[in-house]
Amino acid sequence: MNAKQLKWVYLFILSLIWGSSFILIKKGLVGLSALQVGSLRIIFAALFLLLIGFRSLAKIQRIQWKYIAITSVLGTFLPAYLFAIAETEIDSSTTGILNSLTPLITLVLGVLVFGIMAQRRQIIGVFIGLIGSGLLVFSGAMNHPDQNYYYALLVLIACFCYALNVNLIKKYLSDLNSLSITTGNFTILVVPASIVLLTTNFSEVVDVAEVQHSLFFILILGIVGTGIANIIFFKLIQMSSPVFATSVTYLIPIVACFWGFFDGELLSPYQLLGALVVLVGVFLSARK
Repeated sequence: MNAKQLKWVYLFILSLIWGSSFILIKKGLVGLSALQVGSLRIIFAALFLLLIGFRSLAKIQRIQWKYIAITSVLGTFLPAYLFAIAETEIDSSTTGILNSLTPLITLVLGVLVFGIMAQRRQIIGVFIGLIGSGLLVFSGAMNHPDQNYYYALLVLIACFCYALNVNLIKKYLSDLNSLSITTGNFTILVVPASIVLLTTNFSEVVDVAEVQHSLFFILILGIVGTGIANIIFFKLIQMSSPVFATSVTYLIPIVACFWGFFDGELLSPYQLLGALVVLVGVFLSARK
Protein backbone atom coordinates (compact mmCIF):
# COMPACT_ATOMS: atom_id res chain seq x y z
CA MET A 1 0.00 0.00 0.00
CA ASN A 2 1.48 3.36 -1.04
CA ALA A 3 1.60 6.47 1.12
CA LYS A 4 -1.37 8.10 -0.63
CA GLN A 5 -3.61 5.13 0.15
CA LEU A 6 -2.18 4.61 3.63
CA LYS A 7 -2.96 8.15 4.78
CA TRP A 8 -6.64 7.57 4.00
CA VAL A 9 -6.57 4.31 5.97
CA TYR A 10 -5.05 6.17 8.94
CA LEU A 11 -7.66 8.91 8.60
CA PHE A 12 -10.50 6.37 8.65
CA ILE A 13 -9.10 4.49 11.66
CA LEU A 14 -8.61 7.73 13.59
CA SER A 15 -12.13 8.88 12.84
CA LEU A 16 -13.51 5.65 14.32
CA ILE A 17 -11.28 5.80 17.40
CA TRP A 18 -11.64 9.50 18.20
CA GLY A 19 -15.28 9.58 17.18
CA SER A 20 -15.88 6.93 19.84
CA SER A 21 -13.85 8.83 22.45
CA PHE A 22 -16.64 11.26 23.30
CA ILE A 23 -19.09 8.53 24.30
CA LEU A 24 -16.32 6.92 26.38
CA ILE A 25 -15.79 10.25 28.18
CA LYS A 26 -19.54 10.48 28.77
CA LYS A 27 -19.61 6.97 30.26
CA GLY A 28 -16.56 7.77 32.37
CA LEU A 29 -18.26 10.85 33.81
CA VAL A 30 -21.04 8.67 35.24
CA GLY A 31 -18.84 7.63 38.17
CA LEU A 32 -15.87 10.01 37.90
CA SER A 33 -15.36 13.77 37.95
CA ALA A 34 -14.04 15.65 34.93
CA LEU A 35 -10.59 16.05 36.54
CA GLN A 36 -10.46 12.33 37.31
CA VAL A 37 -11.44 11.40 33.76
CA GLY A 38 -8.76 13.68 32.28
CA SER A 39 -6.05 12.48 34.67
CA LEU A 40 -6.79 8.76 34.36
CA ARG A 41 -6.97 9.03 30.59
CA ILE A 42 -3.42 10.42 30.55
CA ILE A 43 -2.09 7.99 33.17
CA PHE A 44 -3.46 4.87 31.44
CA ALA A 45 -2.07 6.05 28.11
CA ALA A 46 1.32 6.84 29.68
CA LEU A 47 1.65 3.40 31.28
CA PHE A 48 0.77 1.69 28.00
CA LEU A 49 3.18 3.80 25.94
CA LEU A 50 6.07 3.41 28.38
CA LEU A 51 5.51 -0.34 28.22
CA ILE A 52 5.74 -0.51 24.42
CA GLY A 53 7.86 2.53 23.58
CA PHE A 54 10.34 3.17 26.41
CA ARG A 55 13.34 2.40 24.18
CA SER A 56 12.15 4.93 21.59
CA LEU A 57 12.86 7.78 24.05
CA ALA A 58 16.58 7.42 23.27
CA LYS A 59 15.89 8.69 19.73
CA ILE A 60 14.74 12.08 21.03
CA GLN A 61 17.55 14.64 20.86
CA ARG A 62 18.07 17.11 23.69
CA ILE A 63 16.97 20.08 21.57
CA GLN A 64 13.74 18.27 20.65
CA TRP A 65 12.59 17.77 24.24
CA LYS A 66 11.33 21.34 24.54
CA TYR A 67 9.02 20.78 21.58
CA ILE A 68 7.98 17.42 23.02
CA ALA A 69 7.05 19.24 26.25
CA ILE A 70 5.12 21.98 24.45
CA THR A 71 3.20 19.54 22.24
CA SER A 72 2.39 17.34 25.24
CA VAL A 73 0.65 20.25 26.97
CA LEU A 74 -1.13 21.55 23.86
CA GLY A 75 -1.99 18.26 22.22
CA THR A 76 -2.94 16.14 25.23
CA PHE A 77 -2.85 17.67 28.70
CA LEU A 78 -5.15 20.69 28.24
CA PRO A 79 -7.60 19.04 25.78
CA ALA A 80 -8.02 15.98 28.04
CA TYR A 81 -9.44 18.17 30.80
CA LEU A 82 -11.23 20.67 28.57
CA PHE A 83 -13.25 18.00 26.78
CA ALA A 84 -14.13 16.23 30.02
CA ILE A 85 -15.34 19.45 31.65
CA ALA A 86 -17.29 20.44 28.52
CA GLU A 87 -19.16 17.13 28.48
CA THR A 88 -20.50 17.77 31.97
CA GLU A 89 -22.86 20.27 30.30
CA ILE A 90 -23.17 19.39 26.59
CA ASP A 91 -23.77 16.10 24.77
CA SER A 92 -20.95 13.90 23.52
CA SER A 93 -22.18 14.23 19.93
CA THR A 94 -22.25 18.03 20.20
CA THR A 95 -18.71 18.03 21.55
CA GLY A 96 -17.56 15.87 18.65
CA ILE A 97 -19.26 18.24 16.22
CA LEU A 98 -17.56 21.32 17.65
CA ASN A 99 -14.22 19.54 17.45
CA SER A 100 -14.50 19.71 13.65
CA LEU A 101 -13.46 23.38 13.79
CA THR A 102 -9.87 22.24 14.27
CA PRO A 103 -8.87 22.14 10.55
CA LEU A 104 -9.95 25.74 9.98
CA ILE A 105 -7.91 26.94 12.95
CA THR A 106 -4.99 24.74 11.79
CA LEU A 107 -5.06 26.27 8.33
CA VAL A 108 -5.19 29.84 9.66
CA LEU A 109 -2.34 29.27 12.13
CA GLY A 110 -0.30 27.38 9.54
CA VAL A 111 -0.52 30.21 7.02
CA LEU A 112 -0.27 33.20 9.39
CA VAL A 113 2.20 31.90 11.99
CA PHE A 114 4.18 29.00 10.51
CA GLY A 115 4.44 30.08 6.89
CA ILE A 116 2.89 26.87 5.56
CA MET A 117 1.46 27.25 2.05
CA ALA A 118 -2.14 26.27 1.36
CA GLN A 119 -3.76 25.76 -2.04
CA ARG A 120 -7.07 27.32 -2.96
CA ARG A 121 -8.70 23.88 -3.06
CA GLN A 122 -7.60 23.21 0.53
CA ILE A 123 -9.08 26.50 1.69
CA ILE A 124 -12.35 25.84 -0.13
CA GLY A 125 -12.47 22.33 1.36
CA VAL A 126 -11.96 23.64 4.88
CA PHE A 127 -14.77 26.16 4.53
CA ILE A 128 -17.13 23.60 3.00
CA GLY A 129 -16.37 21.34 5.93
CA LEU A 130 -16.99 24.26 8.26
CA ILE A 131 -20.41 24.85 6.69
CA GLY A 132 -21.26 21.20 7.26
CA SER A 133 -20.11 21.49 10.87
CA GLY A 134 -22.27 24.60 11.25
CA LEU A 135 -25.32 22.63 10.12
CA LEU A 136 -24.50 19.97 12.68
CA VAL A 137 -24.05 22.50 15.49
CA PHE A 138 -27.22 24.43 14.62
CA SER A 139 -29.27 21.26 14.56
CA GLY A 140 -27.76 20.14 17.86
CA ALA A 141 -28.61 23.48 19.49
CA MET A 142 -32.19 23.23 18.26
CA ASN A 143 -32.56 19.72 19.65
CA HIS A 144 -30.98 20.56 23.03
CA PRO A 145 -32.05 24.08 24.09
CA ASP A 146 -31.48 23.19 27.74
CA GLN A 147 -27.73 22.67 27.34
CA ASN A 148 -25.21 25.28 28.51
CA TYR A 149 -23.42 26.22 25.29
CA TYR A 150 -20.97 28.46 27.14
CA TYR A 151 -19.12 25.22 27.82
CA ALA A 152 -18.64 24.95 24.06
CA LEU A 153 -15.95 27.63 24.49
CA LEU A 154 -13.84 25.01 26.26
CA VAL A 155 -14.03 22.82 23.15
CA LEU A 156 -12.98 25.76 20.98
CA ILE A 157 -9.95 26.36 23.22
CA ALA A 158 -9.07 22.66 22.87
CA CYS A 159 -9.38 23.00 19.06
CA PHE A 160 -6.94 25.91 19.15
CA CYS A 161 -4.52 23.79 21.20
CA TYR A 162 -4.80 20.94 18.70
CA ALA A 163 -4.23 23.28 15.75
CA LEU A 164 -1.12 24.81 17.29
CA ASN A 165 0.12 21.35 18.25
CA VAL A 166 -0.05 19.82 14.76
CA ASN A 167 1.73 22.77 13.20
CA LEU A 168 4.52 22.51 15.78
CA ILE A 169 4.93 18.79 15.12
CA LYS A 170 4.99 19.30 11.35
CA LYS A 171 7.57 22.08 11.61
CA TYR A 172 9.89 20.86 14.37
CA LEU A 173 9.39 17.10 14.87
CA SER A 174 8.86 15.73 11.36
CA ASP A 175 12.16 13.82 11.49
CA LEU A 176 11.22 11.98 14.70
CA ASN A 177 9.17 8.77 14.57
CA SER A 178 5.62 8.90 15.91
CA LEU A 179 6.20 6.38 18.72
CA SER A 180 9.05 8.50 20.14
CA ILE A 181 6.93 11.66 20.03
CA THR A 182 3.93 10.01 21.68
CA THR A 183 5.94 8.22 24.37
CA GLY A 184 7.90 11.40 25.08
CA ASN A 185 4.67 13.37 25.45
CA PHE A 186 3.18 11.03 28.02
CA THR A 187 6.44 10.52 29.90
CA ILE A 188 6.29 14.25 30.65
CA LEU A 189 2.57 14.27 31.45
CA VAL A 190 2.28 11.28 33.79
CA VAL A 191 3.57 13.26 36.81
CA PRO A 192 1.33 16.37 36.50
CA ALA A 193 -1.69 14.16 35.68
CA SER A 194 -1.01 12.10 38.81
CA ILE A 195 -0.77 15.27 40.90
CA VAL A 196 -4.15 16.48 39.57
CA LEU A 197 -5.67 13.08 40.35
CA LEU A 198 -4.36 13.22 43.93
CA THR A 199 -6.17 16.53 44.47
CA THR A 200 -9.51 14.73 43.93
CA ASN A 201 -11.27 12.17 46.15
CA PHE A 202 -10.39 9.28 43.83
CA SER A 203 -8.76 7.19 46.58
CA GLU A 204 -11.98 7.39 48.61
CA VAL A 205 -14.34 6.27 45.84
CA VAL A 206 -12.21 3.82 43.84
CA ASP A 207 -13.97 0.82 45.47
CA VAL A 208 -17.44 2.02 44.44
CA ALA A 209 -18.96 -0.22 41.74
CA GLU A 210 -20.08 2.74 39.62
CA VAL A 211 -16.56 4.18 39.69
CA GLN A 212 -14.99 0.87 38.66
CA HIS A 213 -17.45 0.62 35.78
CA SER A 214 -16.41 4.09 34.62
CA LEU A 215 -12.74 3.15 34.99
CA PHE A 216 -13.21 0.43 32.38
CA PHE A 217 -14.34 2.99 29.79
CA ILE A 218 -11.49 5.37 30.63
CA LEU A 219 -8.99 2.50 30.38
CA ILE A 220 -10.14 1.92 26.79
CA LEU A 221 -10.06 5.67 26.18
CA GLY A 222 -6.51 5.96 27.54
CA ILE A 223 -4.94 3.01 25.71
CA VAL A 224 -6.82 3.03 22.40
CA GLY A 225 -8.36 6.51 22.16
CA THR A 226 -5.25 8.32 23.37
CA GLY A 227 -2.10 6.18 23.24
CA ILE A 228 -2.58 4.22 20.01
CA ALA A 229 -4.53 7.05 18.33
CA ASN A 230 -1.77 9.58 18.97
CA ILE A 231 0.85 7.30 17.43
CA ILE A 232 -1.27 7.03 14.28
CA PHE A 233 -2.07 10.75 14.30
CA PHE A 234 1.56 11.89 14.56
CA LYS A 235 2.46 9.51 11.75
CA LEU A 236 -0.34 10.99 9.65
CA ILE A 237 0.90 14.54 10.28
CA GLN A 238 4.38 13.59 9.11
CA MET A 239 3.25 11.82 5.92
CA SER A 240 0.65 14.42 4.87
CA SER A 241 -0.18 18.03 5.74
CA PRO A 242 -1.47 19.54 9.01
CA VAL A 243 -4.76 20.40 7.29
CA PHE A 244 -5.25 16.84 6.04
CA ALA A 245 -4.32 15.34 9.41
CA THR A 246 -6.79 17.53 11.29
CA SER A 247 -9.50 16.88 8.70
CA VAL A 248 -10.11 13.72 10.73
CA THR A 249 -12.13 16.02 12.97
CA TYR A 250 -14.62 16.40 10.11
CA LEU A 251 -15.31 12.65 10.21
CA ILE A 252 -15.35 12.44 14.01
CA PRO A 253 -18.82 14.09 14.36
CA ILE A 254 -20.36 11.40 12.17
CA VAL A 255 -19.05 8.64 14.46
CA ALA A 256 -19.83 10.69 17.59
CA CYS A 257 -23.42 11.29 16.45
CA PHE A 258 -23.79 7.58 15.67
CA TRP A 259 -22.81 6.61 19.22
CA GLY A 260 -24.87 9.47 20.66
CA PHE A 261 -27.94 8.24 18.79
CA PHE A 262 -27.59 4.75 20.29
CA ASP A 263 -27.14 6.32 23.71
CA GLY A 264 -30.39 8.27 23.43
CA GLU A 265 -29.07 11.56 22.02
CA LEU A 266 -31.19 13.07 19.24
CA LEU A 267 -30.01 12.92 15.63
CA SER A 268 -31.95 15.01 13.10
CA PRO A 269 -32.04 14.93 9.26
CA TYR A 270 -30.15 18.24 9.26
CA GLN A 271 -27.26 16.57 11.07
CA LEU A 272 -27.17 13.87 8.38
CA LEU A 273 -27.09 16.59 5.71
CA GLY A 274 -24.28 18.32 7.59
CA ALA A 275 -22.34 15.07 7.72
CA LEU A 276 -22.59 14.74 3.93
CA VAL A 277 -21.31 18.30 3.42
CA VAL A 278 -18.47 17.54 5.83
CA LEU A 279 -17.37 14.57 3.69
CA VAL A 280 -17.14 16.83 0.63
CA GLY A 281 -14.97 19.25 2.61
CA VAL A 282 -12.67 16.43 3.72
CA PHE A 283 -12.13 15.29 0.13
CA LEU A 284 -11.19 18.77 -1.05
CA SER A 285 -9.00 19.73 1.91
CA ALA A 286 -7.13 16.42 1.62
CA ARG A 287 -5.47 17.48 -1.61
CA LYS A 288 -1.83 18.20 -0.90
